Amino acid sequence: MEARLNLFESPIGAKVFRHINSAGKAISDSTLPHAVQELVKLRASQINGCGFCTDMHTKDAVAAGETHERLHLVAAWREATVFTEAERAALELAEEGTRIADAAGGVSDEVWANAAKHYDEEQLAALIGIIGLINLYNRFNVINQQPAGDYQPGMFG
Repeated sequence: MEARLNLFESPIGAKVFRHINSAGKAISDSTLPHAVQELVKLRASQINGCGFCTDMHTKDAVAAGETHERLHLVAAWREATVFTEAERAALELAEEGTRIADAAGGVSDEVWANAAKHYDEEQLAALIGIIGLINLYNRFNVINQQPAGDYQPGMFG
């Protein structure tokens, strides 16, 4: 499989990614735990069928010390006992935030209230941001048919 476009060499693609990456930096510098950030990015990428992002965030999480057991269970987090209540709340928010079109009411008040029990306002803002950003990256990569498998942690700086 080959990407439809080389978005990394396209002047407009590079400009767009530079701005998106700046938003991502603000989130990664937040107090939202890094493990939660990677779990959320991985789950949304699985839902959206984005092989490139699934590959990237699995490898980044491993490089940051995440266990293979937990990563293998992200897709079945509801039945898994390896996630904290806070991580479960973030994963549920990520799922509802990613599947907006599937739920007439968007993100439910119950899911939001559960996340708010575990995260402060800054962390909730970071969660919203990371859910939105990973969905944006997923769409770029799925539309462009960006191949998966060759990512190496840190290759984008």
